[in-house]
Amino acid sequence: MAKMIYTHTDEAPMLATYSLLPIIQAMVRSSNVRVETSDISVAARIIALFPEKLRPQQRMRDALSDLGKLCQKPEANIIKLPNVSASVPQLKEAIKELQGQGYGIPDYPEDPKDDEEKKVQEKYKKVLGSAVNPVLREGNSDRRAATSVKNYAKKHPHRMGAWTADSKTHVSSMTEGDFFGNEQSVTIESDTEVKIVFESDRGSTTTLKEKLALVKGEIMDAAAMSTVKLREYLEKEIADAKAKDVMLSLHLKATMMKISDPILFGHVVNIYFKDVFAKYEEEFKALGVNPNFGLDDLYKKLEKSEKKAEIEAAIMDTYKVQPRLAMVNSDKGITNLHVSSNVIIDASMPAMIRDGGKMWNKDNKQEDTKCLIPDRCYAGVFQTVIDFCKKSGAFNPSTMGTVPNVGLMAQKAEEYGSHDKTFEMKESGSVKVIDSSGKVLLETKVGAGDIWRACQTKDVAIKDWVKLAVTRARASSTPAIFWLNKDRAHDAQLLKKVEAYLKDHDTSGLEISIKTPEEACLESLQRAKESKDTISVTGNVLRDYNTDLFPILELNTSAKMLSIVPMLAGGGMYETGAGGSAPKHVEQFVEEGHLRWDSLGEFLALEPSLMDIGTKGENKKAVVLSKALGLAIEKFLEENKSPSRKVNEIDNRGSHFYLCLYWVEALANQSEDEQLKAQFTAGLAKLKESEAQIAEDLVKCQGKPVDIGGYYHPDPRKTRVAMRPSDTFNRILNYIMHWKPLRKPTFTKVEQIEPEQRGVNLMLKCLSCTETKASESNASGLRIWEAKCGDETGAVTLSIRSPEIAEVCKPDASLRLQNARVVMVKGFIRLNVDKWAALKPAEPLECSVNTKNDVSAVEYELTAA
Repeated sequence: MAKMIYTHTDEAPMLATYSLLPIIQAMVRSSNVRVETSDISVAARIIALFPEKLRPQQRMRDALSDLGKLCQKPEANIIKLPNVSASVPQLKEAIKELQGQGYGIPDYPEDPKDDEEKKVQEKYKKVLGSAVNPVLREGNSDRRAATSVKNYAKKHPHRMGAWTADSKTHVSSMTEGDFFGNEQSVTIESDTEVKIVFESDRGSTTTLKEKLALVKGEIMDAAAMSTVKLREYLEKEIADAKAKDVMLSLHLKATMMKISDPILFGHVVNIYFKDVFAKYEEEFKALGVNPNFGLDDLYKKLEKSEKKAEIEAAIMDTYKVQPRLAMVNSDKGITNLHVSSNVIIDASMPAMIRDGGKMWNKDNKQEDTKCLIPDRCYAGVFQTVIDFCKKSGAFNPSTMGTVPNVGLMAQKAEEYGSHDKTFEMKESGSVKVIDSSGKVLLETKVGAGDIWRACQTKDVAIKDWVKLAVTRARASSTPAIFWLNKDRAHDAQLLKKVEAYLKDHDTSGLEISIKTPEEACLESLQRAKESKDTISVTGNVLRDYNTDLFPILELNTSAKMLSIVPMLAGGGMYETGAGGSAPKHVEQFVEEGHLRWDSLGEFLALEPSLMDIGTKGENKKAVVLSKALGLAIEKFLEENKSPSRKVNEIDNRGSHFYLCLYWVEALANQSEDEQLKAQFTAGLAKLKESEAQIAEDLVKCQGKPVDIGGYYHPDPRKTRVAMRPSDTFNRILNYIMHWKPLRKPTFTKVEQIEPEQRGVNLMLKCLSCTETKASESNASGLRIWEAKCGDETGAVTLSIRSPEIAEVCKPDASLRLQNARVVMVKGFIRLNVDKWAALKPAEPLECSVNTKNDVSAVEYELTAA
C-alpha cells in the first residue's frame, strides 16, 4: 500500500488538518493509499527534546529527524504544511503552555549561568527559527500558480492599491560594510574538512566550528556585517525619515535568518529608542532586557520593575520625536518593532507593493514608508518593483502574466543554511576558514559586535537546479532568466557553474538568459504587464522572496501556489503554499468560532502527490483520484466556496465540505474506474441529499468562543469536536471510507450441487413449474411451487414460495439464480429460493438441459444428529 505523509504543524493549518485530513483519508482508502501524520509542530519538537524529563505517555519521537531521513529515500511522498518558525518569545510561550499542561520541561535560559543551562539552551536552539525546512528540503523548488487558480484570479481580480509617481515609498540599504560588500566565495577543488577559527587582535585563537565536511565542486562563502556601519546607516536613515516626514518600516527575515536578523532587529530597536536605553541602562540590565527580542519582551519585563510607568511614558515620548513607525496591529498599538518575527520581508514588502506602496500607521490608515532593508544582496529587487509601479502604475490581475520560480534550495543551500555557521563576534580580529591541509580558504576582518556567517551550496544541488530550470522552460514553453549578479562574490562562482551545466542540456528553441536580479526583475515586470510569463530561476533567498512577491500581486496571496519539491533521491514533497501559519486566524476562531484559513494550498499539493503515487506505483486508482481532484478544485473556485472572513458565513470547514462534494461528484462522473464510480456514486447521493443540512451545521456552530485547550499544543479531542461539528457529514465520510464493492457471484454447474450447500449461484433453463399438493393442504395458507430447471450438466428442482418468483419460471425461460440454499426433503436435494435468494430472468442460454442427470432424483441416506 502506498504511503503519504501529511504533516501536523501549527496554528491555522493545524486546525484545518483536523477537518481536512479525515476527508482525505476517507477518499483515498479504497485506492490502496494510506495517509499518515507526522507531528512537526513547535510543541512536538520541544517535547521530543526532553524524553528524560517526561512520563512515558508524554514522550514523543523526533518526527522531524524521521522525516529528514525519509526525504533521502525515493519513496518519500510528503504533504508539507506551513509551520511556525519560532522566535524566542514564541518559544517561551510554547514552553509555558506545555509546563501548564504538566510537561516537566525546563525554562529557556536567555542568559545561561552554568553548563547545564548552556546545554538546555543549545537544545532549544534546534527549535528556534526556520528549523524545519532546511531538514526537509532535499530537493530544489518548483513553484507556480496552478492554471485553475490563475484563471480564477483573472476572472475575479482582487483589489490593488493605486500607485502615484510622487509616492515617497522607497528602499534604503547600506552602501558599505554589509554582507554584500564583504562577501568572499570559493569553489572547493576536492573533498576536504575545514574548521572555522577566530584569531583576535589580542593574539588569542578560538575554534568556532570544526570538522565541517566539504565536497568537491561545492561553493563556500564568508561574509560579515559591520555593526559600526550598520548603526551609522540606521542613525542616518531614521533621521532622514523624520526630516522628510515619512513613516519608517523595517523588513527582515528573523525566522529563516534566525541568528543574524534578530541581532539586526535589536540594533534598530536600540537606536530608535536610544534615549530610553541610555537613561535606563542599569534598570534594563537588571531586568535582562534584550533589544533583539523587541518591545513586546521589554513590556513584559517591565511588569517586574518599580519604574514601569516611568519607562513606558519615556517610550511613548520617543514616538513624538522619532519618525512614525509602521504598525502590525494599529488597534492594539503593536508596532513594526514589537516582535522580530511579526514583520517578515517576503510577506511585508509584497503586501506593501500590492497596496500602492503603503503600510498601516497608528491611526489605522495607510501611508507611504521608508523601507529599511540593511543588506544590499536582494534589496534592489524591491526597489526595482517600486520604481516600476511609480512609473507604470499598479498591475491588473485580470491581464497580468505569471512569474513562476525554480529555486536553488536543496541541502541547505546558500544563506538559509548558514545558522550553524553564524556568529556575533565578541571582539575584533579575523575569522578564517582553514582546510585539512592548513590552507586558508577564506578570511574576513571583523570588529566587536560584527555578525560573521558562512554559507554552503552543494554542486549536486546546482546541477539539479539547472536541469529543473531547463525542464520547466521546455515543459511550459516559457522564457527563463537566471537572477545572478557577477559583481557579487557568491553569484560569480555560481554563474560559472550555470554556464557550464547549461551545456549538458538541449536548450535549442528555449529562451534562457542570465541577468542581475534587478535587470531580471525589471524584464519580468515588463513582460507581466504585457500578459507574458517568465520563469525566475533564483537562489534560495530570492526563491523565498519571489514566491511571495509575484503571487501576492497576481493572486492576492502566496498560499495558493502549487509548490513541488522533486527530491534529489527521487521522492517528492508538496508544500501547501508560502502563506505562513496565520496566527490571527486562530485568534478569530477562538473568539468567535470562525476559521477563515483557506486550504486551497493543501488541495493543490494533494493533486500532484496522488498523481506521483499513481504513476510511480502504477496505482491507476490514485491517478483517477488526482484527475478528479483537479476537476473538483476548478469547480470549487468557480462556485466561490473559499472561506469568508466574516463570522456566520462559510469558513474553512464549509470549504472542505464543498471540496469533498465536488471531488466525490467528479469521481462518480468519471468512467476510467468502475469500482470508484460505484463507490462515489453511492456517496454522492448521500452528500447531495444532506447538502443543506451539512452546510447549516457548519455555519450554526459559529458565533461563540471555542475552547481547544491550548494554542501551541491544543487538546486533540476538543479540537476534533470543534473542527468536525456536523454529525451528518461525519457519518457520510465514514460510509465512504468503509464502502466495499458488492462481491461478484461465482457461478457453478448443476452437477456440482451437494447436500447442505449454501450460496449456490446458477445460470438455468426452466423446464416446468407447478404448484405442489403441499400448498393445498397447508393450513397456514403458504403456497409452494417446484420448478424443474437445469443446464447442460444436469437438472435440479427449485422450491419456491413466492408467486412473483414462480411467475418467471415459464418453460424454456432462461434464469439467473443467486444465493440459493440446498435443503434435504426426505433425503432428496431441493434448492430453496428463500428471501435471501434471487431468481430473475436472464439472457437466453444456448444449451439443452441434461435431464439424464437429475440431482434432485438421487436419494441420500439421512443420519441422525
